[in-house]
Amino acid sequence: MADQYDYDLFTIGAGSGGVRASRVAAAHGAKVAIAEEHRVGGTCVIRGCVPKKMLVYGAHFAEDLEDAKAFGWTIDNPRFDWATLRDNVLRDVDRLNGLYTETLENHGVEIINERAELTGPHEITLASGRKVTAKHILVATGARPHIPACPGNELGITSNEAFHLDALPPRILIAGGGYIANEFAGIFNEFGSQVTIINRSDKLLRGYDEALRDRLLQISVMKGIDFRFHAEFRGIEQTDDGGLKVSMTNHDDLVVDGVLFATGRVPNTEGLGLDKAGVKLGAKGEIVVDEFSKTSVDHIYAVGDVTNRVQLTPVAIREGQAFADTVFGGKPTKVDHSCIPAAVFSHPPLAGVGLTEGEARNKYGSVRVYQSDFRPMKNVLAGRNERALYKMICDEDSGRILGIHMIGPEAAEIMQAAAVAVKAGLTKADFDATVAIHPTMAEELVLLR
Repeated sequence: MADQYDYDLFTIGAGSGGVRASRVAAAHGAKVAIAEEHRVGGTCVIRGCVPKKMLVYGAHFAEDLEDAKAFGWTIDNPRFDWATLRDNVLRDVDRLNGLYTETLENHGVEIINERAELTGPHEITLASGRKVTAKHILVATGARPHIPACPGNELGITSNEAFHLDALPPRILIAGGGYIANEFAGIFNEFGSQVTIINRSDKLLRGYDEALRDRLLQISVMKGIDFRFHAEFRGIEQTDDGGLKVSMTNHDDLVVDGVLFATGRVPNTEGLGLDKAGVKLGAKGEIVVDEFSKTSVDHIYAVGDVTNRVQLTPVAIREGQAFADTVFGGKPTKVDHSCIPAAVFSHPPLAGVGLTEGEARNKYGSVRVYQSDFRPMKNVLAGRNERALYKMICDEDSGRILGIHMIGPEAAEIMQAAAVAVKAGLTKADFDATVAIHPTMAEELVLLR
């Protein structure tokens, strides 16, 4: 391919999107290098979805051990050891880091373990001072946790550090109303910490269906999580006995042992030389791209969270694949960002695909909503008063399913299959025509009235 350049493709950032793009480009015959200043694998694998889900599994045992009694099991004084779980999770993260590295190497991608920045149209300068050139450049630097500006904010941690805690804080304050805040609230609460969530609005999980958000709030409160709404940080200070005193708007001060910021994520675009290269950024610092992930500069592309389109791993992977197929595979590919299913691994989890009831009413006017509000069989026997809620939103005229939303055990697992149906444009009649698998929670989807 490009002889006058050192590489056909130089990727900055070895997370989900950058790794997929580099591997596929190399498979298409390109000479590829990838630079990563931290560890190969990115947020999802190293300090995000993967270790988080393992903690969620670990946390679920708190309820499972409790529920086991009603099913005839005697489990004498179970104890939880945070350090054991933490170290086992980190060990698995190391394993995955090794696998991602191996995949790149097997495809002949050169891994450069240092920071890279753009210093000319086709030139990249590495932290060591070495300069290289590339015909195409892909920026896949992801995003990082946002830290609210307030005095003492250096005393708090983010999700990055949560996986490495020496000990569980007996009292933790979590700031934010999104999925990261709600997931960690569930995790810490099950591990026995006293959890308080503060949020600057009174809305949790924007973008999910309102009925599910209300149900999660109700169940979380029942589980002992404390919520303070319309609360913004005034400051955080150390107390004499090693605690943290948090002052906030509209509420009394609170003394806790740890503060976790989960207030959104910011695209990593600083210090990359994007301005020098002429790459246009949006209002939030994200890289602006077209439907082929191309930036304002012809040979520079960007995928994943740094573009702030849809901040989800499988989306970054698709964007990386589409980029490689477009630029190196001779097959122009766009990623369809509509109807993407997503889940929140809260306690209990919730998941959704397509339009919420509110969005559907705004867009279509007349919609039909079917729902099932039930107590899962396991909860009934366990004496756990926790109800699941499934909703299906359909177009009144055609019966086409516009959205499915659910909160309850295994919601994400069930949603993955249901999302295929919504994406395919199936109707309520298609679900009605399908025989139920009894007894399951998922059968409620084909029995909705």
